[in-house]
Amino acid sequence: MPKPSASKCGGTVDGALKYWLALYRTPGIGSRRFAALLAHFGSPQAVFQAGPEQLRALRIGAESIAAIQTPDWHAVGQDRDWLSLPGHHLLTIQDPDYPPLLREIPDPPPLLFIDGHPEALQSVQIGIVGSRNPTAVGRETAHAFARKLAESGLTITSGLARGIDAAAHRGVLAGAGETVAVTGCGPDRIYPAAHRELAREIAQSGAVISEFPIGTPPSASNFPRRNRIVSGLSLGVLVVEAAERSGALITARLAGEQGREVFAIPGSIHSPLARGCNRLIRDGAKLVQTETDILEEIAAQARGLLREATAPETRAENSDEEPPDPEYQSLLEALGYEPTPIDILVERTGLTADMLSSMLLRLELQGAVACAAGGVYSRCTQRK
Repeated sequence: MPKPSASKCGGTVDGALKYWLALYRTPGIGSRRFAALLAHFGSPQAVFQAGPEQLRALRIGAESIAAIQTPDWHAVGQDRDWLSLPGHHLLTIQDPDYPPLLREIPDPPPLLFIDGHPEALQSVQIGIVGSRNPTAVGRETAHAFARKLAESGLTITSGLARGIDAAAHRGVLAGAGETVAVTGCGPDRIYPAAHRELAREIAQSGAVISEFPIGTPPSASNFPRRNRIVSGLSLGVLVVEAAERSGALITARLAGEQGREVFAIPGSIHSPLARGCNRLIRDGAKLVQTETDILEEIAAQARGLLREATAPETRAENSDEEPPDPEYQSLLEALGYEPTPIDILVERTGLTADMLSSMLLRLELQGAVACAAGGVYSRCTQRK
């Protein structure tokens, strides 16, 4: 069966999408049950065409069946009104542009409301989370790590909360990078309200996303659901300051369950805000002191994602787009087109191995450099 287009085009929404929205708003239909119905019937529209007996056979409750027979088209209209505004988009789980890593988690959201740029969700992402009431040092650390990782070509994903989340988003914006904010309320609302301007800035170059329909208020039960998306979109999650009972630890646990990397910045044994991070490290999270610790850990996975997401001819096409930074230009000249190990590049450039690892990953994300077996690098050849 052909997959329906779920993107907003020209300020309108595909007619079939109203059934996605209506089913999504049906009481008693969560992510897993939505997926089961989709697998059985093939499309949301077919669910609404099914009889009560067919739905009861799938153990759909009476309240849900009644709602399917009389959909709340007024509420669906509110969703569609929001989607008709500039910069607003919707992805369904059947859309080819749905984030591939997120699709892999046990309960991916069937719909994603997006304010900003949907393509930001296709990028290689690292989540950064932590305390809502961090120390000044914790806030500065999150800001610095986010900026440096973004400068290496990664997208930073967080939850738009106070404290570490906001510091991470702002760190990326300070370096003109790309960041994704996942919210725990409807896309028409920003929580906390004090972050409205921050959300606007994020949407200009990245994306603010939500799985909740229009009008959904923030509530305590929404935030663990938001957290699974932060970790689900990311190759790994970095925790910067977290108390022993912290929402950031929920995100870290979800990341581990989803097969993602978990990173933590250690702290003093006397600091309450370091206990969560120290416990994560004790339980197997990678201790992080510099951004290179993260880049080295995710390099192979990032390359795999890039190979899947970028056609060979596109990579070759982009290989001429070398960074204007003189250091990067010098590295490319020192590298050449022959496979070269990092220790040789250290001799040629005078840069440290840590600096080269970060720079080479950024160049690889841009398609200017390729990594071969044995950890050797070479410039990508131009397409004839």
